[in-house]
Amino acid sequence: MAFLILGITAFFFLAPQAVTTSSKVSGRNLPIYCVETSEPKVALSFDAAWGNEDTGEILSILKKHDVHVTFFMTGGWVKNYPEDVKTILAAGHDLGNHSENHKNMSQLSTEECKEEIMTVHERVKELTGYEMFLFRPPYGDYDNDVITTVEGCGYYPIQWDVDTCVINNING
Repeated sequence: MAFLILGITAFFFLAPQAVTTSSKVSGRNLPIYCVETSEPKVALSFDAAWGNEDTGEILSILKKHDVHVTFFMTGGWVKNYPEDVKTILAAGHDLGNHSENHKNMSQLSTEECKEEIMTVHERVKELTGYEMFLFRPPYGDYDNDVITTVEGCGYYPIQWDVDTCVINNING
């Protein structure tokens, strides 16, 4: 229950080498929404795009329950909270890319989209040495060009499968 309160989004995900990202439906390129597995697994993620007031508490709860998640970070968040980025990685969590400026990616040119992705990538790599490989577009906004660009940057495009905001509204 604490995870719902903390605003976690969930999606199913396996190791990158097992993922196929060439999904198309009615001519539309799709990000990874979920991955079929016979194991009872769930992957949890957080968006790190605003403040860091809850980061320590979230990390403490995750550690207590031996849970590893992905933090999808914007460039501004990485710039403002570099020690948190290092702490998250040191705790064994994945660092995911959530764009430089949290823009609607489908409204950007291919070059602007690349810049939104790679600026954060380079900042995190310089800070931690970590090569991010997961990208979740802000607002869940994507089109065929965004998916192609994300993959061209060496990333797996990710989308949530279950949004806790929806769950919270259903549960009152």
